[in-house]
Amino acid sequence: MTGAETTTDRLLAALSRGVEILDLAQPLANGMPCSPNHPGFRMALARRHGDVVRADGGSSASEIITTGGHVGTHMDALSHVSQDGRLHGGADSAEAQRGGAFSVHGIDTVAPMVCRAVFLDIAALHGVDCLPAGHGITATELAAAARRSGVEPAAGEVCLINTGWSRWWTDPQAYLGQATGVPGVTPDAAHWLVAKGIRAAGTDTTAFEQIPPGRGHTIMPVHRIMLVDGGVHIVENMRFDELTRRAAVEFGFVLAPLKILGGTGSPVRPLALLGR
Repeated sequence: MTGAETTTDRLLAALSRGVEILDLAQPLANGMPCSPNHPGFRMALARRHGDVVRADGGSSASEIITTGGHVGTHMDALSHVSQDGRLHGGADSAEAQRGGAFSVHGIDTVAPMVCRAVFLDIAALHGVDCLPAGHGITATELAAAARRSGVEPAAGEVCLINTGWSRWWTDPQAYLGQATGVPGVTPDAAHWLVAKGIRAAGTDTTAFEQIPPGRGHTIMPVHRIMLVDGGVHIVENMRFDELTRRAAVEFGFVLAPLKILGGTGSPVRPLALLGR
């Protein structure tokens, strides 16, 4: 039995017993935290009830939304980062982006994910609800969290990493941590993840990787390791409140990015499927 068949069998078995669905996305709202490297989110009603009333008394409302692709809970396409002019697999980044959209590694090329996910709670590993600002998550810590939970991420699966940092979501200045730093994955931990053969990794911070105090999003080595070298997608700004409350360690996982042709990222709404 292959690893993929094992995952499928587990999901089907869970579905046969019934599942509880947990939403792992943060809400999209005006004023929410956004990396200074990306345009933010804005929604406004373009048409309100009563602006136009039909002959039968009915009316409709609609909105206009402007947003970057890397806002809120979102996934990075492999085209998001280059190194020395090259994307994952050696594609020339300048050529690939010619015409204003990526001809390779666009977010539209990412297949919907229906697979097993493993949840590594690094905050719980240290006996805290939230890791300190600027804390670097090492490969040793990931391995220790895997031993503690009794599960390890495997090829074709997703690994989710809890820092507890989403507690600051409603305070954009604290959440972005320009002055204080933000906890996250270090380069050696990124190599550990890539070596597992996973398809994606996600966390509850704006940048996934460790952000030291005062440095902001200036140098991002983990993004290079994951996206360019490893071909592993990154999901950021996730919400793990329910997973931590239930001490979940493995579950079915569903995620699909918007089909934005040639885009470098997309808002997503990841779902955890917990067997009853």
